[in-house]
Formats: sequence, C-alpha cells, structure tokens
Amino acid sequence: MTTSSGIRIEDDALVLGPVRVSFQRTLRIPETGVHPLPPGLGRFPLRRVEDYPDTVSAEWLARGGVMLPVYQREAMWLSFEAAEPAALQVGVGKVCAVSGQAWTDSLGQHPQNYLPLPDQPWLDGINAGDGFIRQFVAVPLGLGATIEGQVTGAEQHGGVQLRAVGLTPAALTEWKRHGAQFGRGPDMVMACAPAGGSEMGLGAGGRMRQEVYTDDRDLGDYDRARSWRVFVHLCSAAQWTAITGETPPPTPVD
Repeated sequence: MTTSSGIRIEDDALVLGPVRVSFQRTLRIPETGVHPLPPGLGRFPLRRVEDYPDTVSAEWLARGGVMLPVYQREAMWLSFEAAEPAALQVGVGKVCAVSGQAWTDSLGQHPQNYLPLPDQPWLDGINAGDGFIRQFVAVPLGLGATIEGQVTGAEQHGGVQLRAVGLTPAALTEWKRHGAQFGRGPDMVMACAPAGGSEMGLGAGGRMRQEVYTDDRDLGDYDRARSWRVFVHLCSAAQWTAITGETPPPTPVD
C-alpha cells in the first residue's frame, strides 16, 4: 500500500514519512572524461501541484505531487536524510535510476533497484556501473534525449518518481535496540532544466565517480504497508511562471 499521508514540503525539501529529499542545483559537467562531484548551488523551490488547479494540466492534477523549476544550463542532484532506515526508489521517467531498468513498485536486490537510507547520502545521476554515475541533466520532452526515451523508446512520463518504504515494526524495534542514530547526508540534490515552455525530463550527462551503496538488509525487513510515493514534475522557467505566477529564482550559473 502506498499512501499520500506523511508527504509534505518543509523548507523546500520533500518529506516522505521518515525520509527527507532535497533537490539542489549544480553545475553541468562536460559529457567527455570523468569529473569530480560538482558543488551544490542551493535548493530548487518546490510547490504542490494541487495548489494550482486552474493553471496546471489535467494530467498533472491526476498525478498530483510537486513541481520545481530548472534551467537547461543547470544540473541537479538529490540529497537524502532519514530519521530511521528506509529503502528509497528513484525513477526518472519511470526508469529506475539505481538499476537502469523499468520502474516497478516492488523492491528488488538482483539487481538492487533502491537506495538504502541513511547509508546513501546523495545521488547525482543514473547508475552507470563500476562506481560511476551519469549526471542528471534536463532536456525537453519529445526530443528522445531523456533517459526514458533512450531506455523505453517513448517519452510518456518525464519528471522524477520517488517511493520510500519503511521498516517493519519488528525490524524497527531491533534497529532502535541497537542504538538508533539519525542519519543525514550533506544538503544536496539532482536535476536540471531549460528555459522554454515545454515540460522537462532528465537526460544522462557527464560521468562522475559515485558509489551506489549495496543494502545489507533482508528485503523482509521492509514493510510495504509503510510506503510513500510522490511524482516530481520538472518545469521550464516559462512554464513555472505560467503556472505559479512567480518568477523562478535567478540561476547562480552564468
């Protein structure tokens, strides 16, 4: 069971039950060579889709969730915090960013299709294997340049999908018994977008070294009845203004 209760925005961070996800803008690295992790340049603002019923599309209203504005010259990464252990699934256009395979609501370990929190502090892109990721960069939907388009051959979803799954009562009690600690990583995020009127999706940019942690828990420790799911829509600057009436924050990237 996936629930919408327990999902909220706090200080431009998205809270899903015990999990907190921040989306932060960053530099777009070159697509050739291997590069270090770029710096965080501040969080993207978040707004609830349901707060704009007269200006968002019927499709967005049906999906619900939240939205954020991005410029094409930017990129984004995700920062994670967790008040207790949880599994976090991250999808880009219904493609799993951890396994590179099609999105599924079921947790899997062969291959692993989720991030174990709080062990994994952040994610800058889609897992490319061998300790590398390819940076999340924003591209307009409809050009076939998104990860979704390259993997599935179609661009129907766009955006970012998040699903957090908490521990079973027994596993949570055992974790607390052995000295629970609040886990939090550096304040970061992932994503990017262009300035235009079209809806955005995420493409695969340059390569960086980044470990995607392997979970040492048994899947039976996770409770499907304690899960939270949300869709994150990506807006161009023009689309953001048309929907919210706000001017997007000026980008720190010249």
